[in-house]
Amino acid sequence: MLIIRQFAAVIVGLLATVFVTVLVGSAVSGCSNSSEQLVIHAVSGATMGTSYSVKVVAPKDFDQQGLKSNVQAVLDRIESRMSTYRKDSELSRFNTSKPGQWFDVTDETAKVVALGLTISQETQGAFDMTVGPLVNLWGFGPGKVISKAPTELQINNLLTQVGYDQIEVRQTPPSLFKHQDAYLDLSAIAKGYAVDAVADTLGSQFSAYLVEVGGELRAEGRKPSGENWRIAVESPVVETRDIQKVIKVEGTAIATSGDYRNYFEQDGVRYSHTIDPTTGKPIRHRLASVTVLDPSCGRADALATALMVLGEEKGLALAKSMKLPALFLVKQEQGFAEIITPEFEPFLIQ
Repeated sequence: MLIIRQFAAVIVGLLATVFVTVLVGSAVSGCSNSSEQLVIHAVSGATMGTSYSVKVVAPKDFDQQGLKSNVQAVLDRIESRMSTYRKDSELSRFNTSKPGQWFDVTDETAKVVALGLTISQETQGAFDMTVGPLVNLWGFGPGKVISKAPTELQINNLLTQVGYDQIEVRQTPPSLFKHQDAYLDLSAIAKGYAVDAVADTLGSQFSAYLVEVGGELRAEGRKPSGENWRIAVESPVVETRDIQKVIKVEGTAIATSGDYRNYFEQDGVRYSHTIDPTTGKPIRHRLASVTVLDPSCGRADALATALMVLGEEKGLALAKSMKLPALFLVKQEQGFAEIITPEFEPFLIQ
């Protein structure tokens, strides 16, 4: 019997496992004019098959509609360039182009691919944007949901297309190159980059804000009360949504990768959406989720995926060697073991 558990249709293929707890602060004391009182304004909407939420600290009479229009425009632009669910996107057109020639893209797409290749090198291929054909084969991409696991032959045939060293990128002029019939999937980095792009747009107008896209976040400044933004890290339990940890952040991005919100079961075996580029199969270790903090949400997004692929032992070793603030939640017979790197500890509230 096949049991499908896919809780959201996300174009970036990676369901986030962080949710936000924001307590709206009171107005700054001593302000008698309503236009000078700072409060938290919130806008939200849909993007990339998931949702977004943006909170800014601004005067009480601030116009939120203009904020939402600006945020939506940034997100729509990124989706039109990096979605594998849209045949007319830059990424989709590159994926269907012939190998052996440079393909022109915007500087934004080139920037994201360049960042992804850097992280592939840093993680020795645990993060690999060319794993897309296998993500699709296992039913977690823009194609059909599968009714049974693919065969070894199908997996091995597509493994020949996987390898980040088959991709090159240049900035002048911005373009991509593939040495073979490769397929790029930016699912584990584009959503984080979208958070960064929105945050960078807000930075010219606001000194305090919280941006969230599909669970990936970036926080800057503080709430009107002077308190840090507080983020709740979700316990990786399928049936419920409970808080595992609460952290305080400022000038930091947060990304989480997990195996419990997007998967299918067949004959009692659970197949996660996170694919190991070396085996072509879903991960099968005890690591349930990993949360990474970094100034860049795009980088945090990709690193969280890499650590999730590596598992609790190799992932922790890499996080320590890179001095990453990271929280690992590892499955036990009863509950989850928490493994926290020293760099993560200063952010903890509970």
